[in-house]
Amino acid sequence: MTKVIIKPENQEEIVISTSLSPQEIEKLIKLNELSKEKLETAILSEKALKDDWLSLKEDKAWKDL
Repeated sequence: MTKVIIKPENQEEIVISTSLSPQEIEKLIKLNELSKEKLETAILSEKALKDDWLSLKEDKAWKDL
């Protein structure tokens, strides 16, 4: 059993006991960070493209589809 201690910024410490190896835990952390980056990119893109998506010109371009 591996004991993992997670201390998110400005939050209480979380202690988890798991059968995952340290290498598997590291992979999960990296995957989580990658997912977080993709989510942040999607959120920022949505804000940047909002005006284009909601324009009358855009509605006319897609009305026949």
